[in-house]
Amino acid sequence: MAMAVSFSPLHLKPSFHSSSHSQFSCSLRPAVILPGLGNNSGDYDKLRLLLKERHGVHSVVVKVSRIDWLRNAAGLLDPNYWRGTLRPRPVLDWYLKKTDEAIQEAKELAQGGTLSLIGHSAGGWLARVYMEEFGISQISMLLTLGTPHLPPPKGVPGVIDQTRGLLNYVDKNCSKAGYNPELKFVCIAGRYIQGSRLFGNSDANTILAAASISSNQPTPELAITNNTSNSTDSTTTSLRARFVGQGYKQVCGESEVWGDGVVPEVSAHLEGALNISFDGVYHSPVGSDDELRPWYGSPAILDQWVHHLLH
Repeated sequence: MAMAVSFSPLHLKPSFHSSSHSQFSCSLRPAVILPGLGNNSGDYDKLRLLLKERHGVHSVVVKVSRIDWLRNAAGLLDPNYWRGTLRPRPVLDWYLKKTDEAIQEAKELAQGGTLSLIGHSAGGWLARVYMEEFGISQISMLLTLGTPHLPPPKGVPGVIDQTRGLLNYVDKNCSKAGYNPELKFVCIAGRYIQGSRLFGNSDANTILAAASISSNQPTPELAITNNTSNSTDSTTTSLRARFVGQGYKQVCGESEVWGDGVVPEVSAHLEGALNISFDGVYHSPVGSDDELRPWYGSPAILDQWVHHLLH
């Protein structure tokens, strides 16, 4: 049975002493960070440094660039893409190869010990594909950050599987959490904004208006939602919630759910895993702000989940 835990980083006051971690740095298992769709390795430089300097965890980031993701276009030539039955291989072999290279590097740091995988967004389910294809030798933990683990439901009007069958394949063919007692799963979700239906008390042009709002505006929706004194902010929130809700619907089949702005909370949790949710946490390092719009790897949020890597 999955365990769910929810935290609000706004009310937690984590403390740490950097000097206390350095003496244990050699004994802590290293980690491999798997970037999400469209991200590059550099997006995780700060997370890598925080893990090392604040917590003594050495990590290796899978080396990908944004242009690498264009290789996925090869899937368009696969008939399974159009049938919605696409498989990870061979279209994602390039990512799995780079992941294997990073894991081999981390194994040298581990010196015969175990290591952890930290998968952000699509990097989380790609980590599951890697372990299914390459094995779990020396891997003792998979920790995912805003990963859409579950395939979208079939038969829901307006829902199109954006992965063209990839998540269905992962769900059916990759090992479940808890299947191997030597491999621990920790799945972390963010509750940054609650989506809403496209058509409520608005007209059919709502989605066009919502799309015009900058997605990089660094104002947390949780704060806006509680601000009823400013009608402009309230309207902006409503439009954005409707726009985000349509994204959630493509992932989980529902729009009126909480999520990190990209991935719904319900999709980021996995049966059999230790499932954790953080209030006010945004999906991506790109466009995040440690104070106004923290993401999973921001210092205050990292401090709340890093202990899973330490034992």
